[in-house]
Amino acid sequence: MTNAQSRMEQLVAELNRYNYHYYTLDNPVISDKEYDALYDELAALEKETGTIHPDSPTQRVGGELLKGFAPHRHLARLWSLDKAQSADDLYTWHQRVLRLIQDYNTKNPDREPLPDPAYVVELKYDGLTLNLTYTDGKLVQAATRGNGTVGESILPQVRTIRSIPLTIPYKEGTIEVQGEGLMNLSVLEAYNKTAAEPLKNARNAAAGALRNLNPQVTAQRKLNAFFYNIGYADQLAFQTHQEMMAFLKDNHFKVNPYISYFDSIEAVHAELEQIQERRLTLDYLIDGAVVKITDMRTREALGYTDKFPRWAIAFKFEAEETTTVLEEVNWEVGRTGKITPVARVEPVELAGVTVQNCTLNNIGDIERKNLKYALGSRVFIRRSNDVIPEILGKVTEEQDGEEIVFPTHCPSCGSELEMRGAHLFCNNKLNCKPQIVGRIVHFASRDAMDIETFSIMTAEQIYNELDVHDPSDLYTLTFDQLVGLNRFGEKKANNLLQAIEASKTRDLSAFLFALGIPNTGKTTTRALAEHFGTLEGVMNATREELIAVPDVGDIVADSIVSFFEDEVNKMSVQRLLEFGVHPQPIEKPKPVSTDSYFYGKTVVLTGTLHLMTREEATAKLEACGAKVTGSVSKKTDLVVAGEKAGSKLAKAEQLGIPVITDENELVRLLQEAMPAE
Repeated sequence: MTNAQSRMEQLVAELNRYNYHYYTLDNPVISDKEYDALYDELAALEKETGTIHPDSPTQRVGGELLKGFAPHRHLARLWSLDKAQSADDLYTWHQRVLRLIQDYNTKNPDREPLPDPAYVVELKYDGLTLNLTYTDGKLVQAATRGNGTVGESILPQVRTIRSIPLTIPYKEGTIEVQGEGLMNLSVLEAYNKTAAEPLKNARNAAAGALRNLNPQVTAQRKLNAFFYNIGYADQLAFQTHQEMMAFLKDNHFKVNPYISYFDSIEAVHAELEQIQERRLTLDYLIDGAVVKITDMRTREALGYTDKFPRWAIAFKFEAEETTTVLEEVNWEVGRTGKITPVARVEPVELAGVTVQNCTLNNIGDIERKNLKYALGSRVFIRRSNDVIPEILGKVTEEQDGEEIVFPTHCPSCGSELEMRGAHLFCNNKLNCKPQIVGRIVHFASRDAMDIETFSIMTAEQIYNELDVHDPSDLYTLTFDQLVGLNRFGEKKANNLLQAIEASKTRDLSAFLFALGIPNTGKTTTRALAEHFGTLEGVMNATREELIAVPDVGDIVADSIVSFFEDEVNKMSVQRLLEFGVHPQPIEKPKPVSTDSYFYGKTVVLTGTLHLMTREEATAKLEACGAKVTGSVSKKTDLVVAGEKAGSKLAKAEQLGIPVITDENELVRLLQEAMPAE
């Protein structure tokens, strides 16, 4: 073995050990800088020698595009679970277990009697089931559940999940390990901030990544996985569930910390209620909990029905998925001209609310979900994270409904539509009412020009009656025009005119956000304002100059250049300037003392603050030298948790990150740390 090969093996072993501590134990033992240096050294040696170790962490980024999924027959069947949806269902299952144990003991007097049942309670994840095969300690196969007997081989995709070990200490024969692939909610939030096509929910994001023929897409989603069962082992047996969990941990599998053991069904029920209460604080989706008997001999004696094991049951929480009838699809026009299909469904109760409208993203979404001929048919709908529900697909595979007709012309102005990527667009920016009203409302919104008292009703009224068709037209309005409108008295007219006048000196980042440049949000427009300093600097920036700005990639840079090359947009900006709008440069930060409590810290704000707004808290933290981000990770130094803090607080507690829950304490620390005037 050459020196280079020896060094490569050493680096692979070291990096995989660091990955295990970072991704599985959530306990990093090396800095990111040190890790990156070792990773870069390994990558350079691989390039130099032309050889790659099969366990090399460089192979977790995804390889070439696959041609299709090969079927994989599991070594042992993956069972579904019977369901309980109430306390009565749970106690009925418990009584059945007691009868089965008593019946076994009665019929087998010569055998050691089965013990009284003890239980384990685990979370029921809302992701995609994984079945991993290890032979002599090496990961040799990974598959979806499929029908329980045959699944789809997804080994290249699974190899990108860094919390999954590629090799394990146990090297005696073959085992199948079952778990759940999922996308953490904080990871989904971070992904959507820069994604050209945001993902709608974590469950579909994980399933779509693992069943994507391009493993690089899987790698970009930064999936996670928890493991809870060994379904097959040719040279291994356990006496209890606790032994099996210990084996999984000892072999570097990630086991969820929320796992509890009980001797009574009453204690199990109490734990289920506790899980349901903290469900929304978790950083991943669950749709229930699983109750299992811990004694393996009892499991074997109780056996299975045709579908389910008798020794386990899934306790389902309040439904976030149900079925209803798709009644019609309406096509709505947004401020950018994008045409979005909105489904109207037969009203149905779901997760405590009555649902009548559901999301359909675009034409591709309709076709991919087999909904093209679904009007009048029954469909699955899901409600996740308190957002508008989405349609997941038809209940049946048959094309037995009426056709959803895709529009060729704008439903508002009648202009011919253009297909761009997966979306339809109306290009009639000058005479399409929903686009114009939407742009004006966005322009006046709080995070933009912050024109107080302005509303969508006001925007529609002045569009219809005063011919306000561009944000710049707001600055031509007069008292006499407004006071003559229905529902406009002298006070309301004066208040609106004063708010419009006050908006003329908003800072540059707010003005850029108000323009509604596609693919740019508040973070990006602030970065642009800080980098270029003036409106002219942003408008005249080249694509290459824009890409040099933090938070600006290729897609965003192209959007900015295209926006300011558009003659209509340039004319609108010119009129705003002529009417007295003067975006103010962002003040350069005052010198920050490196002794500040917040200096150099990465801080996350979550929950509701009462003594200041999120925006004010962010500005003050940044003035003290902190970096404020939107998601909790191992790189987070501090979390500020206001009222009703949810999954981010739970993630911080899980990772052991310091948390400030007293807002008065936050104010005190800010006052001590704020730079001197």
